[in-house]
Amino acid sequence: MKDILERLVNGEINIDEAEILISSNNILEFDDIAKMDISRNERTGFPEAVFAPSKNYDDLLLIIEKFIENRDDDLIITKLSHERYERILADLSNDSLIYDYNKRAQILIIRKEIKKTEPVAKIGIITAGTSDINIAEEARVIVEEGGCKAITSYDIGVAGIHRLFPQIAHMVKEGVRAFIVCAGMEGALPSVVAGLVDVPVIGVPTSVGYGVGEGGRVALDAMLQSCAPGIAVVNIDNGFGAAVFALTIVRSD
Repeated sequence: MKDILERLVNGEINIDEAEILISSNNILEFDDIAKMDISRNERTGFPEAVFAPSKNYDDLLLIIEKFIENRDDDLIITKLSHERYERILADLSNDSLIYDYNKRAQILIIRKEIKKTEPVAKIGIITAGTSDINIAEEARVIVEEGGCKAITSYDIGVAGIHRLFPQIAHMVKEGVRAFIVCAGMEGALPSVVAGLVDVPVIGVPTSVGYGVGEGGRVALDAMLQSCAPGIAVVNIDNGFGAAVFALTIVRSD
């Protein structure tokens, strides 16, 4: 970017040529397999992540290798199975990299260095049941990667609602700026939380359920139909999207 602007100032290129070069410089292309949006962090406040499912393993490995060669940023890979993580670890064979893998969240973050910063805000993350924790952990990893502190409380759903109130009170006292609430089955928990707090609530329907609730569609519909104000809803099992939305909320103040 700096080189392009210097060439423009020096009269080596005109403004139209500079615009084309800047646009092309925003995309990192990997052998016609993938095009990484390397300027997304500057535009939106959070970098592009690599979604691992359905990608051919060799293609996934190539994306990782090329990104590491060309960029110094952290690389986030979501929905990555432990088996694939172990293969990547063996195939990269790069001891200078830091591999931060959360098995429950199925997220791998590959770093070239550890960057420590003070959290800019606190975000509460709650699950209705133990079976929802993997999606909540996905959200937690992304919240922390985005520079916020995650305060978590798991397995406090409406089936034992007495467990919820002291945890909500603790998070409110801690000054959380948004809540991420993960629930499967009937998906009732976000509505309950939204009726108790004065900050945004992000509902994450999970694919936990059986019978008519199998796959998470009932939880999704219930959250969308909530009569409690102040709720936004992301797609089924989208802990990543919920976390990025929460980060956008707290950074916009």
